[in-house]
Amino acid sequence: MRRLITTLPLILLALTAGGTAQALEFRSVGASPVIMYDAPGAKGAKLYVAPRGMPVEVVFTSGAWSKVRDMAGDMSWVESKDLITRRSLVVRVANAKVRAAADDASALVFSADKHVLLEMAEPVSAGWVKVKHKDGQIGFVKINEVWGL
Repeated sequence: MRRLITTLPLILLALTAGGTAQALEFRSVGASPVIMYDAPGAKGAKLYVAPRGMPVEVVFTSGAWSKVRDMAGDMSWVESKDLITRRSLVVRVANAKVRAAADDASALVFSADKHVLLEMAEPVSAGWVKVKHKDGQIGFVKINEVWGL
């Protein structure tokens, strides 16, 4: 019994660590805006319309439906076919500085206001991510200034 008591915390720690170690799966709403539902199915209540390109975190998939979390932390359901793998990010700070290189001393390419949508151009590297604005400007932004990674 004593052995069980001493190993139980280790088992619980392993289970907890296993749950947090899972990679997050982010997707984006496809080319058209989509309806977000409170349940998996078109009979569910319509919550809101998500704009094209909006990033979401896929929490669970059941058949043709995915349960997703948005930037505000709200959960909803969407048809999986309406999500694409191309990654979009949304600015979550008042004024994100997008720089020419992944360095605070690098030249400022542009600033992006809160809620501006950016396309992820390259994977995260050393706390920065390369992004592209819809007008074609490309630069690096700190990962803590965007959501969708």
